[in-house]
Amino acid sequence: MDAKSASNGNHDADWNTDDELEVCNESFSHWGSTSSGQEANGGFGEASSPTNSTKLIHDFVGMGFSKTMVVKAIEENGEDDSEAILETLLTYTVVENFPEEEGLSTKPCTFKSPDNLSEMDSCLGIEENSNHILEKDTMLSSLVDMGYLVEEALTAMNNCGSEAQLSELTDYICAAQMVKDFDAQLRESPDEEDSTSVMTSYSYTMPRNDYLAREKKRKLHKFQQFGRKWHKGSEKKHWDEDGDIMHLPNPMIGFGIPDDPWPIVERKLPEVAIGPPYFYYENVALTPKGAWSKISRFLYDIEPEFVDSTHFSAAARKRGYVHNLPIQNRFPLLPIPPRTIQEALPLTSKWWPLWDKRTKLNCLQTVIGSAKLTERIRNALENNEKYGDEPPPHVQKFVFEQCRKWNLVWVGKNKVAPLEPDEMEMLLGFPRDHTRGGGISRTDRYKALGNSFQVDTVAYHLSVLKNQFPNGINILSLFSGIGGAEVALHRLGIPLKNVVSVEIAEVNRNIIRSWWEQTNQRGQLIEIADVQQVSIERLDQWISSFGGFDLVIGGSPCNNLAGSNRVSRNGLDGKQSSLFYHYVRILDLVKTMMGRDR
Repeated sequence: MDAKSASNGNHDADWNTDDELEVCNESFSHWGSTSSGQEANGGFGEASSPTNSTKLIHDFVGMGFSKTMVVKAIEENGEDDSEAILETLLTYTVVENFPEEEGLSTKPCTFKSPDNLSEMDSCLGIEENSNHILEKDTMLSSLVDMGYLVEEALTAMNNCGSEAQLSELTDYICAAQMVKDFDAQLRESPDEEDSTSVMTSYSYTMPRNDYLAREKKRKLHKFQQFGRKWHKGSEKKHWDEDGDIMHLPNPMIGFGIPDDPWPIVERKLPEVAIGPPYFYYENVALTPKGAWSKISRFLYDIEPEFVDSTHFSAAARKRGYVHNLPIQNRFPLLPIPPRTIQEALPLTSKWWPLWDKRTKLNCLQTVIGSAKLTERIRNALENNEKYGDEPPPHVQKFVFEQCRKWNLVWVGKNKVAPLEPDEMEMLLGFPRDHTRGGGISRTDRYKALGNSFQVDTVAYHLSVLKNQFPNGINILSLFSGIGGAEVALHRLGIPLKNVVSVEIAEVNRNIIRSWWEQTNQRGQLIEIADVQQVSIERLDQWISSFGGFDLVIGGSPCNNLAGSNRVSRNGLDGKQSSLFYHYVRILDLVKTMMGRDR
């Protein structure tokens, strides 16, 4: 979605994106300082081989583990299994960062994560099907790295079974938290001034206590179901509250991509959904269960089109799109953008090691890897140079995993760095310096780009409008972000006549306005700060002024849908993501008012 900042007037509601595990850039600070032998040996056994043991200690200390911890792990696993030593060190590190709670053991955990990490509720997954050296990590370590408490993680693993995938465990934990939250709300006295709940639809309200009681019962039932093991097929399945299944296709190419058109001749839309006005709604693909089923129901029961932007660029971006656009005669933007890391960033090829098999980047995030992390990687590689041309497997694993997770690229010998904002602009299909200037900070640029559309993907879907609107198009752009939809239409050669852009973040509004001026747009740009300010009176004024809207486009905040939200990932019931219902409200009003005027 092109704007995930909540349009409710609260700037503190901003979250990292997508879709797709987005974690703070200090997530791996628990690796510790890069000590170089300053700690005591910690009782290292004299019977061990001095040469081999010294090298192992040197290797792991160079990766940021304390010498005491390394010695303990070597004594437990022996010197011949560096992978087992690394797994033990990871578990030690996780446990020591959390106070030991009653009933919890510090014994290393043996739960394993799925082989295909792309099945996570995140953009952390490996975005290619090639074999590589990355082996299974501990499930406990993965959950704690995502921000969950050790007690929560162990409870989920115990109830869901050792074969449960990471996505099942995270949903179990979130469901348990929702039950607690609703239980707490039921114990509170209802506000006298507010006797209704947050609307699940703009046209329907329910007494607060009845609503909470019903929701608690539903969520408690849902929570209990997580203890069952689900059948795992070739497709990842999302279940709604009624037990229906929402399939996420593999490969995620929707109704077709330029290189692999889908063999669907036509699709049948409900009569009420047939445009104009056309509409186009986007959000993260990997949501809490039931979210996409609900989105589809509120948008005329139209089947979502799930697409991963790896088919359009060198970076992943798993998204779902609900729209009433035609799906035939689409065409891509030209020139075709680079599809691999090496094509997009050719200067990195000189330094790229053969054991780093990545050809695609993960989902571009709103945060980047820290300088401390890149320094740890450099130290880990340099400390092992003397032992051969390639670092040992456990060092390769450590470096590869961090590079994959944080989209780090090779910029020198033993040197990695996060992507620069201008590189992200290129990968997302925006013009160079689109987010630069005007007092916009580097941090704001990363946040704005991490929350944006992937322009080439969206433009492929919107390309069917070019022949329909040769003289220009009127757009209602909700949650506009940095103008990904406007950029896509402009690059397609579709004139922008009147654009009503609704975006809460001033930084993003400044970016859109600057782009509008720099590209010498001849149409009218109307800026609105808050989606809740889009009233029936304003819509009537705009429709009367320029004859209605040809396209209603946008993606509501994913704050309560994305895997990065470890606090309130409660789907469309969440405070920010419930703004989806304003998209529905506005779309219904536009369609009704324009239908009335025909």
